[in-house]
Amino acid sequence: MAAGGWTYAALAQQVQVDPKSVERWVNLGRIPRRATALQAAKALGEDVHALWPALRQARPARAISPELVALYEQRADLPVSTFTDLLAQARERIDILVYAAVFLHEAYPRLNELLTERAAEGCTVRIAIGDAASETVQARGQEERFGHGIESRCRLALMHYKPLAGTPGIDVRTHGTTLYNSLYRADDQQLVNTHVWGVNAYAAPVWHLRRHETGGMFDTYASSFDAVWTTATPVREER
Repeated sequence: MAAGGWTYAALAQQVQVDPKSVERWVNLGRIPRRATALQAAKALGEDVHALWPALRQARPARAISPELVALYEQRADLPVSTFTDLLAQARERIDILVYAAVFLHEAYPRLNELLTERAAEGCTVRIAIGDAASETVQARGQEERFGHGIESRCRLALMHYKPLAGTPGIDVRTHGTTLYNSLYRADDQQLVNTHVWGVNAYAAPVWHLRRHETGGMFDTYASSFDAVWTTATPVREER
C-alpha cells in the first residue's frame, strides 16, 4: 500500500469495504473474504497468496459419485469371485476388454462355461483381448518390465477364449489399441482396472461402478469399450 500510495480509505473504497476493515488487515492481520482479497490484490498488483498465505487452502473435495460402489487399492485385493459373481448376475450384456487377464481362467476354470450359460440365457457377450503381434501390446510389456511376457499371456488368453468363437451370443475379438483400463461389465455394473505406467495390472486400482440414471463415468467407460470394439478383429471359429 505504501509503495502504491494507497490509504486505508482509498483501498476500502476500491474494494467496497469499511476503512476500518482495511486497517485491521494491516495492523491486526485479519483475513478478508476470498472475493474481497482477490479484489484488493488486483488493485495492489500483488499475488493474493503473497498477501494472505492462509487463503492457500485446498478447496473442499467433491461429493463422492453416486456411481461409485467401491474403490480398491489394487486388483490383487479382490478375490476372483468378485469378477465371476458379477458376470454371473448379468442378464443382458457382458463386455470384457483386456490384454490378457489370464488370472480369471487360472483361478476359475469354469469361466467359459459361465459365459456360455449367460449367452444361452440371452446375454450378449463381447470379449476383446490383446493382439500379441501388435506394437502397443509389445510396448506395454516393456513399460511393465515384463518384456515378452505380456505377449505370451495374450496368446494364452486367446487359447482360453478361442473355443467360445462361434458360440451363439458370444463374440471374441483381438485388438491392438492402447489399453488405458481393463473393463469388466455386467449390465449396469462395471469393474474398471485402471492402468499405471510401469506397474502390472494386478497392482493397479479398481473402480466398481454402478450406472447412474444420468450416465456419467460408467457411460464414459462403456463408450470407450465400444470405440475399441469397432477397431477389433473377430476371432474365427476353428473347424
